Amino acid sequence: MWNGVLPAISGRYRAIVPDLRGHGGSEGGGAGSFTFPSLEEDLLALLDEEGVARGPVVGLSAGAFLALAFTLDHPERVSALVSIAGGSQCDNHTRAIGDRWAQTYREEGFDAYVLRLVKDLYYPEWAEEHLDIVDRVRARVAATEFASVQRWGAAIRHFDVRGRVGRIGRPTLVMHGMDDQVVDVAHARLLRQSIPGAELRLFARTGHLVPVERPTECADALLGWLEKLPGSGPAVPRA
Repeated sequence: MWNGVLPAISGRYRAIVPDLRGHGGSEGGGAGSFTFPSLEEDLLALLDEEGVARGPVVGLSAGAFLALAFTLDHPERVSALVSIAGGSQCDNHTRAIGDRWAQTYREEGFDAYVLRLVKDLYYPEWAEEHLDIVDRVRARVAATEFASVQRWGAAIRHFDVRGRVGRIGRPTLVMHGMDDQVVDVAHARLLRQSIPGAELRLFARTGHLVPVERPTECADALLGWLEKLPGSGPAVPRA
């Protein structure tokens, strides 16, 4: 998800990009292990292992939920927060999208499930201009256990920090695609209104996966915002 953004970011900052449980090279873990507290513990352990006492936290989609929760629960480890395609809760619409994905997989099979993901995750015209996205999504989904996807869905369904989000005392940037079919753009506007001093950057003609569809614009927005923060001068990446 971040491959298009990382070259620009890592040229100026040290970027640590973990595969969360059930993603990429990380194992899915046992049933019931995909809770936000357990994922926060993973991030704490990773930061400790990498010797990072404090830094900006950036999250996409469910990762944005996690970044928000991590900032609320461990503010001493976070210098700034960036939420991309996230929100302060998983609402009925997003739950219904997840239910539709699971139903499609069960009733119509793998290929129909892949096409459903492409239709929901990406802006239609972008997908038409990048027809290889179907093959890329198919390969990524084939390498992922569906049980992990289900556990992620179960963890996300009840995410809700609306009563706490106003307590965030860190500089915050909210980015969102205006045509996001998974997490409605209204959630971005609500975050901007709820978090003191938060800034909002919306991307027209863009779906849920902003860093994939708009890598250059996403990187430019992120870098421009980070470099405006007090004491956030670029750091040379560690070899």
